[in-house]
Amino acid sequence: MKDWTPQHYRRSKGASNVPNAVMNAAIATSERTVAINSSLPPILTLNHLAHMTQVPYKHLRDYVTRDVESYKIFRVRKRARPGRPTSFRVICVPPPSLAVAQQWIVQHVLAKARPHTASTAFAPKCKLIEAAAPHCSSRWLIKVDVQRFFESISEIDCYRVFRSLGYQPLVSLELSRLCTRVGHFSRMRRAIKWRRKAPLAKSKILKYASRALGHLPQGAATSPMLANLVMREADALLTSLADRFGLTYTRYADDLTLSTADTAFDRESARNAVNEVYGILRRFGLTPNLAKTNIVSPRSRKIVLGLQVGQDVPRLTRAFKMKMRMHLYYLEREDVGPLAHAERRGFSAVAGMRNHLMGLAAYAIQIEPEYGMGVKTRLEAVQWPILY
Repeated sequence: MKDWTPQHYRRSKGASNVPNAVMNAAIATSERTVAINSSLPPILTLNHLAHMTQVPYKHLRDYVTRDVESYKIFRVRKRARPGRPTSFRVICVPPPSLAVAQQWIVQHVLAKARPHTASTAFAPKCKLIEAAAPHCSSRWLIKVDVQRFFESISEIDCYRVFRSLGYQPLVSLELSRLCTRVGHFSRMRRAIKWRRKAPLAKSKILKYASRALGHLPQGAATSPMLANLVMREADALLTSLADRFGLTYTRYADDLTLSTADTAFDRESARNAVNEVYGILRRFGLTPNLAKTNIVSPRSRKIVLGLQVGQDVPRLTRAFKMKMRMHLYYLEREDVGPLAHAERRGFSAVAGMRNHLMGLAAYAIQIEPEYGMGVKTRLEAVQWPILY
């Protein structure tokens, strides 16, 4: 999409039938958006958005009014951890027309906005290795996890993001509704943060009135980038905190990492930093996952986002390489091979196992190219069944 210009409206088909007052108002509204970022597309109304996304207006209107639960919900079992109960991740899949609208919002709006520099995920050209690199050769490492990250970000937070990009209040509300869902009335949702404070009768558009506030759904294309933009102020405060403690701060989605090579830094300093991090997170309505907070001392092994950072550059972990070695060993054995190995490892199909291992090889190539290419070459040489 080309950058917007007033001539685009004045010369468009049917412009001569539009009253001057309406045309001038549309141009003035559009100019407020492009004044903030010339790459952003003006969105004047929900009907205008329907035209640009090629999604029927009635569909968008139904999603904005929240008349029905539009998402398909299912649970995915999280990786088992010794001594901990089984937990699940709730995935929300939007219907096709909403998914199209969300993809358009991602491509034409959210991808044009800039998150804080400390945010290292869900942005164009972001790489995992670059997210871990700032913490290489550190002596102390602090890792903090945010509980229910997406679900903690409300439609009000999203509304403020769209307003900051220059969109008008009504359009910002409609965009935030398209990117959020109300969800179930759980214990978390009973908190006052998730309840409308003003009487419904005061709503200017009664059809849009809702007693409950929506949150970012895990599974929507818009959630990752919107979460990053919502976190800009929090990231700025956490960066300032890190500077005061002589730490380097980065955030990869809900994983916060702080590190330092300073020999004067000690465990007491780490505890104080963690407490201040907790305070900032709570200020923004986020809950730290206390069970996952980890202070890693100088002599301990340091892992960031699944990569070793105890040296000058991020490296694959020993556990990862042993796992790949095991898979290759059994795949290359004539008395085992792909079929038997897939069954023993719990894969429902050989194709699924092959795709999984090829994905791991591609991941390894990003981190350690020579090793990763060696793994990929061996996987390609395996005698896979013709119909796998």
